[in-house]
This record gives sequence, structure tokens and C-alpha cells, in this order.
Amino acid sequence: MSQISVNRLTFCYDGSSDNVFDNVSFALDTDWKLGFIGRNGKGKTTLLRLMTGGYSFTGSIDKSVRCEYFPYDITEDMMSQCASQFISDIKPDCEEWRVICELSVLGEDADVLYRPFGTLSPGERTKVLLAVLFSGDNEFLLIDEPTNHLDSGARETVKGYLTDKKGFILVSHDRDLLDACTDHVLVLNRRTIEVQSGNFSSWWENKQKKDSFAQAENEKHKKEIKKLRQTARRISEWAERSESTKIGFDPVKEHDRCLSTRSYIGAKTKKMQKRVILTERRIEQEIEEKEGLMQDVENIRDLKLTPLKHHKRTVVNVRDLTAGYGTPLFTGLGFTVDTGERVALTGSNGCGKSTLIKLILQSAGYGHTDAEMSGTCETASGLIISHISQDTSHLSGSIEKHCADRGLDRSMLCSLLRHMGLERTQFEKDIADFSEGQKKKVLIASSLITPAHLYIWDEPLNFIDIFSRMQIEKLILDYSPTMIFVEHDTMFCDRIATKKTDISSAQKGACV
Repeated sequence: MSQISVNRLTFCYDGSSDNVFDNVSFALDTDWKLGFIGRNGKGKTTLLRLMTGGYSFTGSIDKSVRCEYFPYDITEDMMSQCASQFISDIKPDCEEWRVICELSVLGEDADVLYRPFGTLSPGERTKVLLAVLFSGDNEFLLIDEPTNHLDSGARETVKGYLTDKKGFILVSHDRDLLDACTDHVLVLNRRTIEVQSGNFSSWWENKQKKDSFAQAENEKHKKEIKKLRQTARRISEWAERSESTKIGFDPVKEHDRCLSTRSYIGAKTKKMQKRVILTERRIEQEIEEKEGLMQDVENIRDLKLTPLKHHKRTVVNVRDLTAGYGTPLFTGLGFTVDTGERVALTGSNGCGKSTLIKLILQSAGYGHTDAEMSGTCETASGLIISHISQDTSHLSGSIEKHCADRGLDRSMLCSLLRHMGLERTQFEKDIADFSEGQKKKVLIASSLITPAHLYIWDEPLNFIDIFSRMQIEKLILDYSPTMIFVEHDTMFCDRIATKKTDISSAQKGACV
């Protein structure tokens, strides 16, 4: 076991005026199973890249082990090759027999190394690359969101695999994964960075207590400052009135005064002014103690939704549906979606969940798909749908252009994005330069401000930070919109879904 020490790290991207990290220091042990938590765009991936020497920075990162980053960069040429042909290119000195041993732990046969990488499923590709990652020695592994786009079965396999490993940083927004696989957390707070023992749940419990204490202390200081300022103003007014009577008086009306009274009044005024100075010092002290209390408090503000209510009870009706592209992806599928229901489409990668969504959208007049189908896929007449796709590659240009192209209210969209943790400075940038999580938030916010009878979301939470996931969960539970969604976050599905349709489990699609 050794330590990695980060000292006074400061980093800024070329062309940007804002530092991603400013004078950051922390230390961690290379034996830890470290969960990395933070809002989208706070710099999690950037920090991992800095630890591998990917960028120039000021300060120092002292380590006695080599840091290895996951996921590896896979080129188009590699996609057409077998993994056995390029594993030594992405990880020098990688020994194939060790990769095969790791694959067996992941429940995969060695033959996945000898099939074209592009023909493997997302889960198989992830397992191959994780096996390569863990095949070395004397390395500290930097694992960046390994379960994105994986189905629930593949996620469980990866979770079990990482649970038995150590010596890594795991960037993930999956609370279940972080709880199972980590014994420490590295947290990018709003203004500071901290390292704490425990998993996500223990950290979150501590954070809630810490934030509540900070808010209570903040309120106490605000009341004390207000009271002290009122006292200072009152004493100051007394001193001014007293000072104004020091010179000149009416001997008829003020027969008890004489010239010698002037010194008494002067001394009294001086004493009052001294009290004002002392009170102002106390105000400054209270303000100083108040500063920083709220800097890391996560204010998870409630989001709002404006769902429409359709006059028909059943808005989607699927009966004996078979669909695919030449070869059927599923056959005999049947389920309904009633107003107020939230239906989770589940199943392994490639079973046809996205194809089913495209067929429903096509039925309602939203786009076209080349999928072949037989059976029934009906939607209620006049159904208004708000759709979020998996793909974010089409997002580019300014927020203003994005709103103009889609007929959205810019101020409403920006307000919602602020509630989801985006800084105002982001609104001046090209959306193409946003992080993947920030792009997803643009899609989610756009959907939320679009009144609709039915919300269809295809893996909306990929790359979305934990705090925003909690916001979205609460929003859906508060407003009960009619939804069809695909999401592999087990905790999210269990809390949100009123019904689940497993496309891959049986010919007819079992509804729970």
C-alpha cells in the first residue's frame, strides 16, 4: 500500500477563464476502493486525466504507482479487429493469459477475445476491457462510469466483479453500485474537495446532517447580525443627537446646563461611539464565522412538471407485437399504458427496447422507423409525446438556438438547468462543449418544460449526477406523469415504475 498525494493542484482548460481546480490538496491510499462523487461538469473525468498525466497543471501529484484510465480509447480499426489483436496496444505488456483469467471471473468465455470487437454486445465489450484493466500489477485504476448503457444483468456482473477488487477510483452515479463496491469516497463539493471513509449511503447521511447543521448555524448568525446592526444603528443615532447638543443651548429652556456641561456631553458621546465600534467589530466577527458555512451545502431544489391529462384511459395499446430488422427482436409482445402509469421497459441489451419506443413514436406520428412489425401498436388520438433519446450527438449551438429550434422558453429552460446544478457561465458556451451529463440535462429540462400526455425517456440518466437523479425521482413521484422509460438504474426503477414490461424474458413480455 502506498499513497497518492495531490498538492495545491490548479488547472484550467486553454481558452477558459475559470479554473476547474484551484489550489486543491488531498491524499488517498492505493489500497482503497474509492467512489468518486460530484455534480456533472465539476471535473471528475478531468481529475482522472490529470492523474494519468493527460494535461499540464500547476501543483503536484505525487505517486509511486502508475495510474490506468478506463474506458480505453477504441479506434474504428480496433472495432473490426479481435480484442486479442489490440490489447497490447491499449495496455503495453498485457499478458493474454491473465486477461482470460479475469474474463472467467467475469463469467465470460475466452472466445470473446477472438471475435471482432464490433460484433460484441456492450456488456461483452465492457467485460473484455475490464479484464484488460485488471490484468496488470502495481497500478491504481481510474474507472470512469463502467456501467453506462449496460443492462441490469451486465451491471450486476460488473458490480460483483468490482466488489472483490481494490485499488481503484470508481466514477459512477449509480448509488447501488457505489454502496456495494466502495469503502471510501472522494467528493467534489460545490467549493471544496474531501475524502471520507465509507460508501455512498454513509457519506450521504453524514452530508445531510452536516448541511442541516450549516443551515441552522447560518440562520443563527443571520439573526445575530441583524440584531447587532439594529443596536449599532440605534447607538449611532443616540451619539449623533448627543453630539449635536454639545455646543449652544437656551439658558431659559435648559436652565440646568452651563458651559462646563460640554465636557460631560463630549465624554458621553465618545463612550457611545466606542460602543458602536465594538458592535461593528462583533458584526464583522459574526460575518466572518458565517462565511463558508453554506459553500458546500447542496440545495436540491424541487423541479416542476406540467403533464397534460388525456381524455382516454388507455394511451398505448400493444398486442401480439412482433418487430425486428429481418430477424425478429421480440415476438408476441403485449402490454398497455394507462393514464398515470409509469411503465419501465426492461430486458437485456439488444432485445428491442429502443425499437419498441420508435414504433410507439411512429404510431403517434412522431418520426419513422425502418423496423418491420406485425401485430398491434396503437396510441390514443391526439396524443402529445415528450421524448428523450439516448443520443446527445445532435446537440450543438447556443442555448438560445436550441430553444428557438424547438419552440422552448429560454428563461424557463435556463432556470430549470440552474436548479439541476449548471452554472450561469455554461449558458454562454456551445452545447457541444458540455459534458455528457450536462447534455443529458439539457434534454431532460427540454422535456420537462414541454407539456405532454406521455413522456417517453430512453435511458435518460446515463451520465446524470446523483443529486439530479434524486431531483428527478421526487419530481416524478410528486406529479405522477404518464411515462414509458428505459433505465438500468435499479434503485430509480424500483422507486418510480408502477409497472415493468420485460421484453426479453418471454415471448409475450411479462408485465409486473
